[in-house]
Amino acid sequence: MDHRPTDEQLPGVLAIDAGNSKTDVALVSAAGEVLATARGGGFQPQRVGADTAVAGLTPLVEAVAAQASLTLGGRPLTTHVSACLANADLPVEEQALQTAVAARPWGVSSSVVNDTFGLLRAGTEGPLGVAVVCGAGINCVGLLPDGRTARFPALGALTGDWGGGHGLATESLWHAHRAEDGRGRPTGLAPAIAAHFGLPTAAAVAEAIHLGRIADTRLHELVPVLFHEAAAGDAVALELVDRQADEITRLAVVALTRLDLLDTPAPVVFGGGVLSSRHPLLIDNIQTRLAAAAPLAAPRIVVAPPVLGAALLGLDALGASPAAQERLRLHYESAAPSRGAGNGAASPNQARSLTV
Repeated sequence: MDHRPTDEQLPGVLAIDAGNSKTDVALVSAAGEVLATARGGGFQPQRVGADTAVAGLTPLVEAVAAQASLTLGGRPLTTHVSACLANADLPVEEQALQTAVAARPWGVSSSVVNDTFGLLRAGTEGPLGVAVVCGAGINCVGLLPDGRTARFPALGALTGDWGGGHGLATESLWHAHRAEDGRGRPTGLAPAIAAHFGLPTAAAVAEAIHLGRIADTRLHELVPVLFHEAAAGDAVALELVDRQADEITRLAVVALTRLDLLDTPAPVVFGGGVLSSRHPLLIDNIQTRLAAAAPLAAPRIVVAPPVLGAALLGLDALGASPAAQERLRLHYESAAPSRGAGNGAASPNQARSLTV
């Protein structure tokens, strides 16, 4: 739907980053000022349909409008809607979500892309590079200035994917259960997982999840348990971390190859909860593998909120100045909680030049 601007319309961007577990919305002026923000729950269009999922974003849009002393009505809220959405994996899904977003009176124009493109933009100065996200799931995209992309279906095991937080947690419990019943090798994951949930065995944890006594959404809590056991030298845990590093590197190298960037200096951006935790066992492994397979790649870890990438893409669509983009980045840098050097964290601004 084409919405005509009015004199009362706010020039700027409505940025939306909708992930599997949470959604962030920001209203940003054309000068790069963050005017309002809101956070909501996960975005699951594959379960409820594109239109219903997008309609569920309305309370968040209303919240940022109210913070900016604006109202949603017959006129657009702002100039451009930039939506980076999880589960926009296939072209048909992306188009359905684009149609649903464009039908809302939120902006004069709108664009919808997979949320991994938002990560890529947050970690680069322009449309060049590769991004790998390893959060609840795993995905990879690449982009060239001429618009060519490298993408993966990212439908989980159905399309050859392995890992991510949910995958690592499931694999950890799989090995723990087999260690207990004799089908697998001994591993410290078994008692560690049981202790984490306050149950006698890993088998009891599996049973509690099956019966709904432990929510399936709590599986992600096992990722730190996995890294703890790996750091303690557990062979099974170390193998899982090594396999995850291999999978992340493979995705990056394949995307670089498809875009003819393997022999050219290019940023490789990493993000998502598993990677942004910056566990040395994983990061050092990726660094070694990437240096061997793509020595000219420049790896970076983004720790800024993913909505930054959506907002930057929106400013790109407006033709905003570099000063506006820098103002936006500085906002998220100053808003980020400080972290000690011991955990290897980096600020959102540092993500642009950080070598893993």
